[in-house]
Amino acid sequence: MPAAERVPLCLATMWLVLQSLLLLASCLRSAAAFPKGCYPSEEEGLKTFRCSNAQLTEIPRDIPNDTNKLYLDSNRIPFLPRDAFRDLPLLLELDLSHNAIASVESGAFRGLAEHLHSLDLSSNRLVSVSKDTFSNMNAKVNLSNNPWLCDCRLQELIRTVDLVAGSSSGIVCGSSTQEEHVGKAFLQVIADTDFCNVYKKTTDIAMLVTMFGWFAMVISYLVYYVRQNQEDARRHLEYLKSLPSKQRRSEESSTISTVV
Repeated sequence: MPAAERVPLCLATMWLVLQSLLLLASCLRSAAAFPKGCYPSEEEGLKTFRCSNAQLTEIPRDIPNDTNKLYLDSNRIPFLPRDAFRDLPLLLELDLSHNAIASVESGAFRGLAEHLHSLDLSSNRLVSVSKDTFSNMNAKVNLSNNPWLCDCRLQELIRTVDLVAGSSSGIVCGSSTQEEHVGKAFLQVIADTDFCNVYKKTTDIAMLVTMFGWFAMVISYLVYYVRQNQEDARRHLEYLKSLPSKQRRSEESSTISTVV
């Protein structure tokens, strides 16, 4: 091959190698930005980010903001902070199952209400969650296999969320104000017990007891005040009777004038 032809060929080869090296460096840099065990992929045409079994103890940062499906299952995440997923405007599915989540701050799912259609919080350590946590959310939610406290708060929560079909039987009372409810499915319990009505009755009784206590204190004070004044008046009259007649009349007139 003539030397004149070999030069362009060498330049083209070097250019291809350089592009390959730049592409490889870019891939390595992107991979290094993700926590160990996390990687992006594409499944059924949806951008997916998987962090399953990655030993995570918090929600990872730098999740691609075009992610449609996010898997954070089987980790050690203990709680969900406010605005934990605010930078994921295209998220459709969120799997947080099999973690150690015991607390969910208000606003943890803010920004996901309109588009998220699947949220899995099963097999965590949730005992009580405010109903406002899932306000305006249209997603199907799985809350099974958590040590729930069966009370009015849980009753209101269940009425608020749209549960995944068949998952309601897995919402079991881990604790309750009534010992016989422990270990039973919550929907079975509330078929016979209205926790919110019981709570309202208890609150009403407590309020009545408090009001009665205050009323009794006021009556007791009034009785004491009247008796004390009667005693003072009696002593004053006895004093007047002990005075000489003229002085007594003067004192009585003075007393009457003062009263008038």
